[in-house]
Amino acid sequence: MNARGGEQPGQTGQRGWVAALRAFARPPVAALCELCGEPLDGTHPHLLELEQHALRCCCRACALLFGSQQNARYKRVSENVRWLSEFHLSDDQWDALAIPIGIAFFYKDSAAQRVIAMYPGAAGAMQSSLDLSAWDRLVADNPILDTLEPDAEALLVNRVEGAREHYRVPIDQCYALTGVIRARWRGLSGGVDAWRAIHACFAALKAGERLPEGVPNA
Repeated sequence: MNARGGEQPGQTGQRGWVAALRAFARPPVAALCELCGEPLDGTHPHLLELEQHALRCCCRACALLFGSQQNARYKRVSENVRWLSEFHLSDDQWDALAIPIGIAFFYKDSAAQRVIAMYPGAAGAMQSSLDLSAWDRLVADNPILDTLEPDAEALLVNRVEGAREHYRVPIDQCYALTGVIRARWRGLSGGVDAWRAIHACFAALKAGERLPEGVPNA
């Protein structure tokens, strides 16, 4: 909203994309905090259980309590989504990363002490071999990659159908997108329903919106 209480330009369109994405989500179900059992609302945070590399739904009190401890079992996952409009990734650099499809996400795995490349598919999130020298060259062109929170934040790349989009996202958003693809994909090409859902996901992320609760997990 602006200072006069009206909508800023583009907000109506952004809300339309979010509404479209919600149509692909599962009907809302009662959710409980996985740490204390309290009921959760539709915008609850997540904790990353580091040893299992598993996301846990939690209430805000548990996110604050368990996510702020040093050398703890859990790490709080950010709720901020950012479209990187100035990110530089040439076609040659992308080819050097050797990702087999046009969507991928990259995060720093603190246990493995390296960057992991993943791509979504009908079977879930798959790991791809990553040429670390190619990644290092990408970091040299985009120093923001050095500021990603290990384990909990990722670079998400969309290059399908001519897109050249790059996002800094919480790791839960990568798996939410993977869940959409896994749930909707049909046959070899995916089908119209799957591609509509994928486009709606990226439109929501570009608008700075998180993918809604109820989207199937990976």
